[in-house]
Amino acid sequence: MTEIDWNNLTFGYIRTDCNVRAVWRNGEWGDVEVHEEETLPLHIASVCLHYGQEAFEGLKAFRCPDGHVRVFRSDENAVRLQSASRALLMPEVPTEMFNDMVDRAVRLNERWIPPYESGASLYIRPLLIGTSPQVGVHSATEFLFVVFVTPVGPYFKGGFQTTPYVITRRYDRSAPLGTGRYKVGGNYAASLRANREAHEAGYSCEFYLDAKEKKYIDECGSANFFGIRQNTYITPLSTSILPSVTNKSLMQLAEDLGLKVEHRPIPIEELATFEEAGACGTAAVISPIQRIDDPETGRSYVFSRDGKPGPVSTRLYNSLRAVQYGTVPDRYGWTRVVL
Repeated sequence: MTEIDWNNLTFGYIRTDCNVRAVWRNGEWGDVEVHEEETLPLHIASVCLHYGQEAFEGLKAFRCPDGHVRVFRSDENAVRLQSASRALLMPEVPTEMFNDMVDRAVRLNERWIPPYESGASLYIRPLLIGTSPQVGVHSATEFLFVVFVTPVGPYFKGGFQTTPYVITRRYDRSAPLGTGRYKVGGNYAASLRANREAHEAGYSCEFYLDAKEKKYIDECGSANFFGIRQNTYITPLSTSILPSVTNKSLMQLAEDLGLKVEHRPIPIEELATFEEAGACGTAAVISPIQRIDDPETGRSYVFSRDGKPGPVSTRLYNSLRAVQYGTVPDRYGWTRVVL
C-alpha cells in the first residue's frame, strides 16, 4: 500500500484492493463476485457506450471515533438508483443486494478507510451499465452492477469554506422532464463546459437556472442549492433537480434545529433576500456560497461579506457530520455500522 498523507487527501481516484460485481442476464441477477482488476471487459458495441444506458450513485463510509466504520443512508441511494433504473429501462438492484455489495466493498478495502482525525472518508461508487452489444436504440439485455471505493478528501480545496459561484444562461444542465432527476452520466457531461468556463473566470462552480424559462433556481453545478432567510431553510423544487440525499437529511436536521423548511420553486430575484446560501451534496456535504455573480445583469448576490460560513450553515454542517461520525445519537437510523 502506498503511503498516503490522509490529512492532505484531495477528492479524486486512488486504486484500492478490489471491487464487487454482479451481472444481470436472462432476467435475473447472478452471484456477487470480487475482482481485483480496475478495468471492465466491455464489447465495443455495448449499449452504455453508445446510448448512455447507465446510472450511478455516490455515498460515503466514515471511520468514527468509537472505532467503528459507518455507512451513511445507503438505503436512500438504493432507492434513487432504482428510480433511475425504471426511467432508463434497466433492472433494479434490490435494496438488500445494494447494501450487501456496498458493505462488502467497504470491508474488503478496510485499510483504505481514512482515519477519523484526518477529516477524509471512503467514497463509494455504485455503477449500473448496459453491457450487451447492440447497434440501434433499444434497451440492453445484459447489465453489470459494480461497486468500487476510493479514499477522498474535501471536494473543494479548503473544505468548509465559502466560495463564489457564477450564473450561466448559455448552458442547460437538464430539461424539465429530462434526466435531471436521475444520477446519470449525461447530466454531468452536459455540465463540463460550463464548469470549466466558471473555473477559468475564477469561480468555484457554475450556477444553473431552469432550462425552460431561466426564471427559477435549478442547481449549483452538480449540487443542490439552499438558502437561509428568517430562520427558514429554502431549497428548490423542480423536475430537473437530482433529489440529494444530503439535502433531504439537511431538511430534517433544519427542522430539528427549529427552522421552517420550504421545498418549492425559487425565483432568481429571491437570491437577494437570503442571509446565507450553500450547495449541498455527498462530496462536499455543504459548500457555503460567498456570493453568486450574474454577468448578464451585472448583479452580485453576496451572502458572506467576511468570507466565513454563516451560523445556520455551520450548525447544519456540524449536525450532519456528527451523525455521520456517530458522535451524537442517530435518531433516524441513517447510519449502518459495517465494521
